[in-house]
Parts: sequence; C-alpha cells; structure tokens
Amino acid sequence: MKVTDFFIAFFLIPVLGFSQEKIPLGKIGTPYGEIFIQLDDRTPNHKASFIELAEAGYWDSLTFNRVVPNFVAQGGCPDTEEGFNDPEYLLSPEFVPELKHVYGAVGAGRDGNPDKLSARCQFYIVQNPDGIPRLDGDYTIFGHIIKGMDIIERIVRVKRDSKDEPVKPITMTVSITYLDEEGLKKILN
Repeated sequence: MKVTDFFIAFFLIPVLGFSQEKIPLGKIGTPYGEIFIQLDDRTPNHKASFIELAEAGYWDSLTFNRVVPNFVAQGGCPDTEEGFNDPEYLLSPEFVPELKHVYGAVGAGRDGNPDKLSARCQFYIVQNPDGIPRLDGDYTIFGHIIKGMDIIERIVRVKRDSKDEPVKPITMTVSITYLDEEGLKKILN
C-alpha cells in the first residue's frame, strides 16, 4: 500500500465519514496537471496561513522555484532575505511528532533561523520515495498530497540550472476547494 493510500484510508476517510462538513483542500494547478493537498488540523496556524494566502491569490504569479530529484519540489517566494525576514510572513513552528517528512508530505520552507520560523510564503513537497527523516522536527509539515504525486514526479525531472531552478518556469495557481465526502471520492477516483 502506498503512503498516500494509507493516509487516505486510515486518516482522511474516517474523519470525513463522521462529518458532513466541507473540508478545505489545497489545489495547485500547474502546466502538467493538478495537485490536491489535505491540510492537517494538527498544525492550525500553518493550515490557516496556507488557506489565507491561497484565497488571496498570493502564489498565482509565482512558480516552483526549486526542484531537486529525490528531495523536494519547492514553490512560492524565492530564497531571498525578504522572504525570510518579513515578520508578516513568518510563523512559529508547529512540530507534531506524527507528521513526518514522508513521500508526499507538504511542509513550510524556512532559512537557518535558530527559532525555526517558517516562511509562510514558501512550501515544499517531499518527492523522495524514502522520505527525508533528517528534516523531521526542524521544518513544519502541514499537509499531504492526496492526488497528483505523478505531477510532482514530472516537475522534479525538468531541466534545471545550477541553483536547481527550472530553466523553463513552472507556473502555478494555488486555490482552496471545499469538499464533502462525495466530492473527495470524485477527486480520488
């Protein structure tokens, strides 16, 4: 059973089965297709931040700016001082021991700051099939891809420059879609 299938079967579907409430899913549109993210309630500040920025269209003029095979696909603000020093865009870490850097995990980028503050304008998706356990407890995981890892696999394999930036920019639009259990089943099929 793939990690994504395990996540859906044991965490997502049971929660939805007891509620008719619509849940927010992150939706990333790329030239290669769509990616869907289940946002995690155990990291409420990162979840709320992602929803806020997505609904404001923050990432819609940005790209996947760093792609590294067997590591991550990273999108949002580039690795600049502004992206890591603007207090409006920094979040305190929300480390949850059960949330690991497994294949398909979605985390918040950051620089080497000692408080491990997240740059909320930047996110990454773990593409390494074995996960990246060395990042656990250092970077906040706030979601997991439930559909679209095939798109991430394509993205990390594009031609890139010496800074791991795609030679041809990979644009994205990031939005939130609210689904009930039936809507979720349609996406997953």
